[in-house]
Amino acid sequence: MRLTKNQRAALGRLTAFERSVLLACLRIPRGQTRTYSQIARQIGNPRAWRAVGNALAKNPLAPLIPCHRVIRSDGKIGGYSKKGGQRAKSRLLLSERLKRTSQTNI
Repeated sequence: MRLTKNQRAALGRLTAFERSVLLACLRIPRGQTRTYSQIARQIGNPRAWRAVGNALAKNPLAPLIPCHRVIRSDGKIGGYSKKGGQRAKSRLLLSERLKRTSQTNI
């Protein structure tokens, strides 16, 4: 992914932990989800699932960096700090799943 100078600057204001969380989100395929605890384990901090949620809330490049693909372990949506909140997160996930389904049926 190519980032603009402003986008790189926005990411530069984050901590190394926060950037690692956002990079992990980039690895989640469209139409799929991961849990906060899965992301925590993936970045080597298995007990940091709450910190993962806090880092996602600071995502300056949502939905370009797809933090909406991270959900709670019980399958519920969880929070979304961007415009539209949980409703927007649900719509983004549904849209991606529908596109993925239609592409595999071609």
